[in-house]
Amino acid sequence: MKILIAYATTEGQTRKIVRFVADWLADKGESVELWPVAEAGDVDVGNFDRAILAGSVHLGHFQSTLEDFAKDRRAELDRIDTLFLGVSLSAAGNDPEDRAGLDQVMKSFTDKTGWLPKRVEHIAGAFRFTQYDFFRSWAMRWIAAQKGEEVERDQDKEYTDWKALGDVLNDWLSA
Repeated sequence: MKILIAYATTEGQTRKIVRFVADWLADKGESVELWPVAEAGDVDVGNFDRAILAGSVHLGHFQSTLEDFAKDRRAELDRIDTLFLGVSLSAAGNDPEDRAGLDQVMKSFTDKTGWLPKRVEHIAGAFRFTQYDFFRSWAMRWIAAQKGEEVERDQDKEYTDWKALGDVLNDWLSA
């Protein structure tokens, strides 16, 4: 099976996640192409059996390049089995408010693109303090404190559950 993985990343956790996904699928014998959406201008989705799109949530939205990619290729994406991986810190917990917020972000994405993925999974992201400027670092520490999280401003903290992601992929492949 030939699988496209198209993604957008801001601080690198989504790239790390899709690299894991690509390696995991290749280990299962699947043929995988991994593309950042900003470089995927001539990718023909019709050449693939399945597709995974992934992006991260920032300020209540996915990256505009990911929105553009999905909007421009929605007809082709509708013809194949798709999985959407939304990466965010809100996915790290079980707060009903956070989950409702993720549902709203996904609804906004589908409204803007006109594309409805066949399956959506929210994946916990990471704090990337080593990449934040002063103001973003302060804001992210404040957000963490509101959730009762202790974070060091000069250390990254990852929340991605790699085993759970593998379970999602296994389930998606066998569906």
